[in-house]
Amino acid sequence: MRASIRRMLAVAALAGMACVSTIAYAKPSGSWRIVFDHVAENEGAIVLRVAPIEGTAIDIEIKVPARTTENGVADLVSDTLKAKLGSDNFRVGVDDGEEVVIKKRGKTKNFELTLVSNSLTGLNINIERH
Repeated sequence: MRASIRRMLAVAALAGMACVSTIAYAKPSGSWRIVFDHVAENEGAIVLRVAPIEGTAIDIEIKVPARTTENGVADLVSDTLKAKLGSDNFRVGVDDGEEVVIKKRGKTKNFELTLVSNSLTGLNINIERH
């Protein structure tokens, strides 16, 4: 009985450490890169959250048609982010066809970029802090 309680505590501790390491990685930055790979097999949506330090988080939904390539998704995401974020505080662009780069401008505070949801299958999305 004691051995199983110790195992449960060990598992809980490992799970807690995994959560802490995930949170620790999500540090604000002034530059982020979203990398897309493969093709969206179905129609769906991606929801990204831009959360500036000391600011209000913005959730941005990007609708993606079925069979959209990684380059097509990057274009859709870039265009939507430009429209929602504006050009005064952020610079958004496509790099290498399948990557979207978001950078703060001027005195804009660093921000976190997270993937809130993704209902697409077949498309890989990787968000990298720079």
